[in-house]
Amino acid sequence: MRNSFLRHVRRFPWVTNVTLYGCLFAGGDFVHQWFSRRDQIDWSHTRNVAVIAFSFHGNFNFFWMRFLERTFPGNSARMVMRKLLLDQTTAAPLATSVFYTGVSFLEGKEDITEDWREKFLNTYKTGLMFWPFMQFLNFAFVPLYVRTTFTGCCAFVWATFLCFSRQSGDGTAGAALAWLFPPKEDEAESKEKKDAPQEATVASKPIEKLNVKSQ
Repeated sequence: MRNSFLRHVRRFPWVTNVTLYGCLFAGGDFVHQWFSRRDQIDWSHTRNVAVIAFSFHGNFNFFWMRFLERTFPGNSARMVMRKLLLDQTTAAPLATSVFYTGVSFLEGKEDITEDWREKFLNTYKTGLMFWPFMQFLNFAFVPLYVRTTFTGCCAFVWATFLCFSRQSGDGTAGAALAWLFPPKEDEAESKEKKDAPQEATVASKPIEKLNVKSQ
């Protein structure tokens, strides 16, 4: 199966890489909504994320990887570091900017740069704790014809973070960790709220009995 997949990628590199990248990126939004424990999935938001992923991120990444390989061929330490530096100073801020402004545009916001202005810098800083390590592995060990697919696998995690940051976070890793692993105090508060109606019902029963006896 693995060999069959690799043959398919070599035969149709653009279609396969971009399709896998787009599906994985859009899947990140679904995971974000699922982790947020929403009653209903907002499929319109997932659709908007998918449109941005297929129309820009997947295609841009595919041709960007080829540009980097032509400009700095090989996987020597020197060439890998050059690719990495250019990728993080050019492609990373561009991709983040397109996500924030693109999704806002598709949602019909009046100010499509609002999320970008508020969260871009924090998001870019957080990305520097994740992407350099992933792209180092990509440039050093992954063949060119599947680099976009590998980036898509990493983007699955990154898109989950981006969707959280855009909807309820501030672009920092700390906010995302607090969302994934809420403090025990918050869990206790939510438990108390659930138990409160039951306690109120139990407490009302003795009062009813007293009223009956007084009659």
